Amino acid sequence: MGIVDEDIARVRDSTDIVAVISTYTQLRRVGRRFTGLCPFHTEKSPSFSVNSEQGLYYCFGCQAKGDAITFVREQEQLDFVGAVEWLANKAGVILRYTDANEGEDRKRKNRLHDLLGDAVDWYHNRLMTAPDAGAARSYLRQRGYDADIVKAYRIGYAPDGWDHLAKALKVSDKDWIDSGLGRLNNRGGKYDFFRDRVLFPIFDAQDRAMGFGGRVLPGSDDPAKYRNSADSGVYHKSRVLYGLNWAKTGVVEADEVIVCEGYTDVIGYAQAGVPRAVATCGTALTEDHVKLLSRFARRVVLSFDADAAGQNAAARFYEWEKKHSLDVKVADLPDGVDPGDLARSDPERLAKAIEGAKPFLAFRVERALSGGDLSTAEGRARTAESALAMVAEHPDTLVRDQYAMTIASRCRLEPDLVRSILAQGPKANIVNRRERVAVRPRRRREGPELEALKLAVQQAEEMNPLITTELFGDDLHAMTHHLLVTNDSIHELIETAEPDIADLIQQLAVEDSPNEPEDVAAQLWAHYLERQISERQAEMTTFTGSEDLRAINDDVIWFREQVEEVRDPERRAAALPRLLGWLNQPGEEAV
Repeated sequence: MGIVDEDIARVRDSTDIVAVISTYTQLRRVGRRFTGLCPFHTEKSPSFSVNSEQGLYYCFGCQAKGDAITFVREQEQLDFVGAVEWLANKAGVILRYTDANEGEDRKRKNRLHDLLGDAVDWYHNRLMTAPDAGAARSYLRQRGYDADIVKAYRIGYAPDGWDHLAKALKVSDKDWIDSGLGRLNNRGGKYDFFRDRVLFPIFDAQDRAMGFGGRVLPGSDDPAKYRNSADSGVYHKSRVLYGLNWAKTGVVEADEVIVCEGYTDVIGYAQAGVPRAVATCGTALTEDHVKLLSRFARRVVLSFDADAAGQNAAARFYEWEKKHSLDVKVADLPDGVDPGDLARSDPERLAKAIEGAKPFLAFRVERALSGGDLSTAEGRARTAESALAMVAEHPDTLVRDQYAMTIASRCRLEPDLVRSILAQGPKANIVNRRERVAVRPRRRREGPELEALKLAVQQAEEMNPLITTELFGDDLHAMTHHLLVTNDSIHELIETAEPDIADLIQQLAVEDSPNEPEDVAAQLWAHYLERQISERQAEMTTFTGSEDLRAINDDVIWFREQVEEVRDPERRAAALPRLLGWLNQPGEEAV
């Protein structure tokens, strides 16, 4: 199941890869290529190169590589089909699907996203203009939200009535229910899900509307302070993170994401100059949330009561750290202070809370030590036991030992005694964290073979008529050239070739070459002919017959004449096609 291959090819052909990548990092033209700082790892000197003609990119620092589809998948965290659809929408390409049901399912989801987008606009306009939204506007002003903030986050207001939105949108019963915007009463009439609430619209990472979080206004008799959209065809609260669409750029740049409990916390962090916060939507942090976050950043900072969360979820946090290669920390917030409120009263302190974030276990241990009675022997023992119980939950042996020494020092206990107590707890291997960093690419032997392959990738029509695979002495180079001339699509070749060949082609596609095809072909031929001379000369030591020696000597003389011709700029144009014909018909001299 998937998208029709011809449509995928049309998307690739219609996409300006330089324009796509330029929205994420600045590129400048250098010769026939474009270069810039890699958007996949931190660097100070540009190592990222783009071939606009072939639609390929390659980073010589971290070896990130691919085409426009690959780039969008990495940056927008989409699957293959989603990335193709993303690019198709930009290029105006209408897609067809190999499975009719799959196509219909995606159309249905797109329809629901569009419907929710209409609801976002309607609720937002209601807040901005309707007389009955006065109380909502007043509440938002009290929270420090001016018109710019309200517009930026598309905040809305659901009026106090049963079916205002239903009457405004006029959609089918199925779409009304599947979108989560409302339900049907006993008589089959539509009624709105949200009433008399300030609404914070929730978008996915691609800025598509998914649902809403609604907050009651002060003085309401509704006991539920917050109400979130119910799970629907496009909204699943265990996988949804409010604010990710706005925060993802800052998250990727900082390699850090802040996880909050409320929508206003997310906005507060942005107001404080820390635009990389997201919030769960009425649920605890789940592994699906963590999977999503791990695609954007390696460091996760918890901006809520992590001590309470730790008592119930420490094992899960440590498991997620190991499984998803994450570093979980806790924001250094003042006790009992809401981040959204701190953003208004002391935004600098809120920013410093992230700068001073502590590792998850360090936060819990410090809370236990600070809250314990260290003035008596009994109090120190109880405090140490409480802190050690937290440390024992961590799976990393070295980490446990470091905290054991801290506890021993603070509680004035013998280190060996503390270690022996800790040894009774669970043990695990050291956590193996992986991080995407710049690495040195394999050393390559530069020379005419690589230059010839480079032009065979970039200027195939000019280069390939002048050379043949037999001219390559390196096995990897020979196989690469053979695959280049026997495959019509370089993109399909990269997808199907062995990793070393695919990686080499990606590199060659984005490297600039100042050389002309004929000059490089002449160098390649000269090297090939010189190898033939060396082989013939080596044969002279194994033959003793005069006729054999004369024949070998004649060959050497002829090869040397050919070398002179291909090295002569005035004669090489005629020599190259003649030599190519000779090589394709061995046994005859090229005359």
